[in-house]
Amino acid sequence: MVTAKDIMTKRVTTISACAGIEELTQLLASKHISGVPVVDESKKVVGIVTEADVLAKKEGACTVGDIMTKKVISVTPDTEVHEVARVLAKRKIKRVPVMDDGKLVGVISRADLVKAMAKE
Repeated sequence: MVTAKDIMTKRVTTISACAGIEELTQLLASKHISGVPVVDESKKVVGIVTEADVLAKKEGACTVGDIMTKKVISVTPDTEVHEVARVLAKRKIKRVPVMDDGKLVGVISRADLVKAMAKE
């Protein structure tokens, strides 16, 4: 049985809610990624922010916290890959943080799932 911990990206790029949107766009572009978890000072996930959030930003939005999605859907390291795929499809999201005891330990994107399917 393949689980989230088997396919997740372990070196997760994150950003602070108080970071500016310009900093976010530079991060996404330089890392060639489309979204990142947003963390507080204690590294607790407080949101997720994506390219779509940048494109939809409202007038006056200045920080990541202004545009991020605050209700974060996550999975655990032991969640089976088929369940991760179901969550992404059902919720129409492109990535999901992997949380272990409230701590961010990885992230799984649609690309990670496709790579896992290619290996099967």
